[in-house]
Amino acid sequence: MDRRLVLPLEAGTALLMGGLSLLAVVWPDWIESVFGVDPDQGTGSVEWAMVAVPLLAMVLFGYLARRQWRRLASVS
Repeated sequence: MDRRLVLPLEAGTALLMGGLSLLAVVWPDWIESVFGVDPDQGTGSVEWAMVAVPLLAMVLFGYLARRQWRRLASVS
């Protein structure tokens, strides 16, 4: 894959994951509202997982984008 394409993909994925985490924090019962089901029977564990997993992915992809940025800067 072209190195110049990897950076925007990683940065974009990090932004998307951050947005999903923010959505889950702002609208915590969106799963019940959108799909009409309550997968955790009101405990909130699924909603917290919907915050934690994208947040961790955001950190990971942010790190990968930063690393790719540094690689591209050192080659130029």
